[in-house]
Amino acid sequence: MAGRFTPKPSGGSRRPGDGQEVTRAAVRGGYTAVPRGAAPGARRHEGAKTRRYTPPGPLDLGLVLGPLRRGPADPTFRTTADGSVWRATRTPAGPGTLRVRTVQPGVHAEAWGPGADWLLDGLPALLGAEDDPDAFAPRHRLVALSQRRRPGLRLTRTGLVLESLIPSVLEQKVTTDEAYRAWRLLVRRHGEPAPGPAPERMHVMPAARTWALIPSWEWHRAGVDAKRSATILRAVRVARRLEEAAAMDPESAAARLRLVPGIGPWTAAETVQRSHGAPDAITVGDLHLPGVVGYALAGDRDADDAAMLELLAPYAGQRHRAARLILLSGRTPPRRHPKMPRTDISLL
Repeated sequence: MAGRFTPKPSGGSRRPGDGQEVTRAAVRGGYTAVPRGAAPGARRHEGAKTRRYTPPGPLDLGLVLGPLRRGPADPTFRTTADGSVWRATRTPAGPGTLRVRTVQPGVHAEAWGPGADWLLDGLPALLGAEDDPDAFAPRHRLVALSQRRRPGLRLTRTGLVLESLIPSVLEQKVTTDEAYRAWRLLVRRHGEPAPGPAPERMHVMPAARTWALIPSWEWHRAGVDAKRSATILRAVRVARRLEEAAAMDPESAAARLRLVPGIGPWTAAETVQRSHGAPDAITVGDLHLPGVVGYALAGDRDADDAAMLELLAPYAGQRHRAARLILLSGRTPPRRHPKMPRTDISLL
């Protein structure tokens, strides 16, 4: 990030409709710090399936995989001191753990569990091989500078829908602390330990049927209100149809997601940005993003969605990438209202 600027998440009033509190990952442009490990001598684990991959250009693991992390204690995502990024996920073949680290001139990956082969097959897409950064032409000086400072930014494509959809629903209209806590508690309690020698307390998220069987009091204990839990329950009941959307183009996939009551444009965009690596899936209905874009490009901190879309019109087809670069630039308006109050319904 430019100047290592790390703005604090701000809250404020809730928006009607599908607008939610922006996540810390979004505020920072999806950047996660990855330690500089001693790659050549990093420990290798027995019993792993492995793959070497050489990306077509510069690759920054923290920028590419950062949007998949849901808070500093996400049980499905971890970075370790040796420079590795660990990811525990549920693939079509079953649970799997993936460890990725940079080993010049490319990337070395190890995988464990029933989903290991699936994860290694999808490694290039996960690291942005299907993304085309050269298709982006900056139209503003700030955007051009941000792009130049981050040649390793590529858009990840996980090929998985529910793993991005469910935490996005949890982030609807609450503070990031509340959403991250809910995801952490639900995954650790109802998921399963990550396969292989994953770091301590890493878990794979629950299967669709397990989500459907979580009792109401467990949702309440995790601080999830009835509206969000009902949306997740509706989604997992049609999990197979939603996962089929991974093979669709991003616009068609988002349209299918929005057929589920409780999933609107915000949630659909936040999902396909990760599941599809969609460069044009701009988030609308957000509490902060229009003001950030408006302030960065036109000095207008009061910009609404319409104004934001007008400012991003020159980036048609690449509006999500443009927004990420703007967020990564660190040029955000100073906060002028108090943080959104946290309401822990588990205490009620």
